Amino acid sequence: MCGIIGIVGERDVTARLLDGLRRMEYRGYDSAGLCTIHEGQLLRRRAEGKLRNLVDEAARNPAPGATGIAHTRWATHGAPTERNAHPHATAHVALVHNGIIENFKSLRDELVADGRVFESETDTETMVHLLSREIEAGLTPTEAVRKVLPRLRGAFALAIAFRDHPDMLIGARLGSPLVVGFGEGETYLGSDALALASLTQDIAYLEEGDWVTLSREGATIRDLSGEVVERAVQSSGASPSAIEKGNFNHFMQKEIFEQPTVVAQTLRSYLRPLEQRVALPQMDFDIGAVERVTIVACGTSYYAGMVGKYWFEQFARVPVDIDFASEFRYREPCCPMAGWHCLSRRVARRRTLWPQCAIARCRGRSSPRW
Repeated sequence: MCGIIGIVGERDVTARLLDGLRRMEYRGYDSAGLCTIHEGQLLRRRAEGKLRNLVDEAARNPAPGATGIAHTRWATHGAPTERNAHPHATAHVALVHNGIIENFKSLRDELVADGRVFESETDTETMVHLLSREIEAGLTPTEAVRKVLPRLRGAFALAIAFRDHPDMLIGARLGSPLVVGFGEGETYLGSDALALASLTQDIAYLEEGDWVTLSREGATIRDLSGEVVERAVQSSGASPSAIEKGNFNHFMQKEIFEQPTVVAQTLRSYLRPLEQRVALPQMDFDIGAVERVTIVACGTSYYAGMVGKYWFEQFARVPVDIDFASEFRYREPCCPMAGWHCLSRRVARRRTLWPQCAIARCRGRSSPRW
């Protein structure tokens, strides 16, 4: 999962951008990059592989500036190379992106026909050229973003820097999370609260479809329709040490040894010691009335989902599918009873679309076999 951090500040941001990326290494990545605005230029530094390669590149070729964006990339469109690493940029705009733009091919074809030259294989670079075209046509950054966002189909969290506006960043989210942080004379963007933990504890979560203009004085948030809205500022409670590897060799080892503590903390949330009781969450629906459960997950969450599948089917007698999150939207699921034979009724169910299936009539009274 890609990681994003952005800072509009009063002093050099490079070291803090790199620190923010380091705090998001737990997300996994294959390349990293940053871009700052300095003396009317977009200074971009990128590197394939581990974050230390970007640190070395920034040491060899410094990128000063009080405003900047940075990114760790997990490759989707295009190989994990420096050429495909974020930020992507033109002479006017630099941008980092978490998510997938599904209609990028048609947009890219339009831009190529318009004479735009691409340097990467990514969907992200399409957005950079769309914004640049509007800026070159005389639109302000806010006007350009307002015009381009409705054309995008898919999921995205964006942090955008503009060469001619060194005291501004714009962020946007649809389907991917993005957090705004507030400091003294500085404002921040991050993929999550942990990314900003060393910078501020005062954050606001953008809601679906929100986009935000950041300056040193604060942030102006707009909703999907472009209307200015307020989002609650809260204390994140995130500790920078929460994602440190400490004395462990890697994050997976750290997570393994943290399991007893995590389980204890989870169980403790249901304890009411003053009342000497366990307060389990109340379900507002009848699991017996549910005909089918689909679990969508990836990574370790996928393994947890497999355990959940066994429990749902064993104890609740509810059929369960589990799918990789990245593939789920492209599936066309059929009836889970398709091809099964009801042993108690000897009824062969024909293949149908699952919402029309009467699974509930069989639950608890028959045993399926493939």
